[in-house]
Amino acid sequence: MRTLNDYFITSAIPDVSTASSTFVVVPDAGRIIKIFAHNKATTTGTAAITFEIDGVACTTGAISHIAASSAGKQYTSEPTALNSVLEGSALECITNGGSTNTSKMEITFVIRR
Repeated sequence: MRTLNDYFITSAIPDVSTASSTFVVVPDAGRIIKIFAHNKATTTGTAAITFEIDGVACTTGAISHIAASSAGKQYTSEPTALNSVLEGSALECITNGGSTNTSKMEITFVIRR
């Protein structure tokens, strides 16, 4: 159950099959309690998706996007440490590009104040 202290930030990785990073800035302090992701299909391989706050990796926040049965796949992770954010912190979504064909991934961060 969500509380009134939870807010949501969305981001996207335009192509999980191309090694890259995307960034979004946090409007209010808190901690990331959950990360949701959804994407289109990839053909082969596994793209490793990781998340950082101001250049520091979130503990247990990574997602492995596996090509098999990946169409419309939804993922969830719950960072357990190094998940605190400050107003103005930069959240970074990183893909290693380990899959093939263009596939956009939508990401939602749940942050609790």
